[in-house]
Amino acid sequence: MASTTRDAGLASAPPSGKTFLGHPRGLATLFMTEMWERFSYYGMRALLIYYLVSGGADAATGSQGGGLAMTAATATAIYSVYVSMVYLMAYPGGWFGDRVWGARKTVAIAGFVIMGGHIALAVPGQAAFFLGLLLVALGSGLLKANISTMVGHLYNGPEDPRRDGGFTVFYMSINLGAFVAPFVIGTIGKEHNWHLGFGLAAVGMGLGLVQFLLGTRHLSPKSSLVPNPLQPAERKSLLVKAGAVFAAATVFYVAIVAMGVYTLNWALVPLTLAGLLIPVAVLVRIKRDKDLSAGEQSKMSAYIWFFAAAAIFWMIYDQGGSTLSLFADKNTADSVFGFGFSATWYQSLNPLFVMALAPVFAFLWLWLSRRNKEPNTITKFAMGLVLIGASFFVFVVPMNMAGDGGKVSPMWLVSIYMIQTIGELCVSPVGLSVTTKMAPQKYASQMMGVWFLAVTAGDCTTSLLSLAGISLDGIGIIAAQAALAALAGFAVYTYRKKVQALMGDVH
Repeated sequence: MASTTRDAGLASAPPSGKTFLGHPRGLATLFMTEMWERFSYYGMRALLIYYLVSGGADAATGSQGGGLAMTAATATAIYSVYVSMVYLMAYPGGWFGDRVWGARKTVAIAGFVIMGGHIALAVPGQAAFFLGLLLVALGSGLLKANISTMVGHLYNGPEDPRRDGGFTVFYMSINLGAFVAPFVIGTIGKEHNWHLGFGLAAVGMGLGLVQFLLGTRHLSPKSSLVPNPLQPAERKSLLVKAGAVFAAATVFYVAIVAMGVYTLNWALVPLTLAGLLIPVAVLVRIKRDKDLSAGEQSKMSAYIWFFAAAAIFWMIYDQGGSTLSLFADKNTADSVFGFGFSATWYQSLNPLFVMALAPVFAFLWLWLSRRNKEPNTITKFAMGLVLIGASFFVFVVPMNMAGDGGKVSPMWLVSIYMIQTIGELCVSPVGLSVTTKMAPQKYASQMMGVWFLAVTAGDCTTSLLSLAGISLDGIGIIAAQAALAALAGFAVYTYRKKVQALMGDVH
């Protein structure tokens, strides 16, 4: 995330007297930008797994053709790598905002890159498809890391009483866009024309970009600053290193193609391994930094527990768009009381439940806190892991019921997504909060990117399992993942006093 320590004397909030729901007018600009960007992202994501298997043996009977006809295992690997790269790119995305372009320029450029990616996806052909995925992942990472920082710039420091409420309003934009997208992009793309659906995602991002460019005058001047600009020598060194890596990769892949041995795994395996090794390398680098105080070192040791728990959580949770989606299409009834619907609609359940349950959980934690009974951060993480494990234990039941090729009630998936959302509300907001509290001062602006790397690690684990030939839609592997999450939850809870001691004054 972009640093806000430099130029601290500059007023954060823009001078405009206009407000949006009692907040600075710039929040409306960022709200609409994020809503449309999430509309495009989640709409395309709802289509992705179906487009990959369409026309192949693992597509549902009677489904639309014209896809890439891949196996479920390959499609799940691609889906997982793609999602992991979005979150991996958030780490350098924050760096670009801090040191190269500033948050406002980075978000604008990211919008154009994302829109270009969706346009590429709207063009038939495998080359255009993978180019589109690459551009959307790059752009999403750049945008994700900086737009939240710009929300913070609208307020007069951390003590501004409107700040928490502003982030809550902004958070709703994410879920609103994610909720609507599967109904529009998902239905049109899956049931009528894949590339028209991808094209609608480009239109959504285009609307968000127009909204952003027209509303930039309402944003804080701070959002245009580069907090810690690269020095000329640093810039030259980075360009040389990046050029060398790019040249080496180009030579390698040209040679592989020339020898006639290139397959998709030559791209998927390196990306998957990178998604697993980079998070580990980042954590090791921070943990071994001799500039950290003993207290900061202790907190980083505790943070590794949270990071590992989050990686296990996201490994299962993000299969809602792959393993669960494929089951929805092939083995779940597509009508309720005679009303038919697209399997993509299941992707709207999570944002719907988040919008419905997040206020309930906020009230619950506050109510328990007033009675000194609120679970601490460690216990909430343990609860999240047990719940995500429970969701897959529940998943085993409809998988058994559909074993003979029959179709189960949609309520099974509704229940599974609801359990997963409750687990998410115990992990995601709590994880964001504990990351900011436990971040060493030296890495204060980078730690949010480190938190997103837990998603990368989890999704790349899923991808690695798929690439290893393990069928993730088998009852055995589903039960094994459920058991792993539940055991991890119990382990975190069992060692809660040890972790709490490492956390020091953070609770």
